[in-house]
Amino acid sequence: MQVNIAQLLKSSIGAEKVYQLDEDIEIEGQDVRVRGEIKLIRTDRGMLAKGNLAAELEIECSRCLELFLYPVQIKFEEEYFPTIDVLSGLPVNVPDDQSVSFTIDESHVIDLDEAIRQYTVLAIPMKPLCREQCAGICPSCGENLNLKTCKCQLEVKDSRLAGLNNLIESK
Repeated sequence: MQVNIAQLLKSSIGAEKVYQLDEDIEIEGQDVRVRGEIKLIRTDRGMLAKGNLAAELEIECSRCLELFLYPVQIKFEEEYFPTIDVLSGLPVNVPDDQSVSFTIDESHVIDLDEAIRQYTVLAIPMKPLCREQCAGICPSCGENLNLKTCKCQLEVKDSRLAGLNNLIESK
């Protein structure tokens, strides 16, 4: 989503404009429909973008390795800094702060796609599950245990646990 904010940059501090977002954004190699609201607020240094968005990503379950749709709520707040003064047309020094990663281009357009992409990726769990009771796959034959059971005998033979196995067998 690209927005020309030249008029908003000319406004007084605290001026705001709300945009409805309903478009595809490329995230993790797939086009994802992102919907929600983005509010742009004029600050003393640039523009604050606040987003409250929702999307559904197709991701892989970490247990059964099947693809499934995962709903994601995306909330973000990022400040964008101008590179060109909107009134004079002269270059503006962007703060040297390490946390500054988003700028307003020389045409006074902000591109929100990268911030949305970053916050969406952060909202994906490290080990996503298609459902809480996912049985996973059999470590011997690779069968998806959610679809059918296998006949594999799963014996864990770890020499470090031999003493515990002897206790269990003696009872």
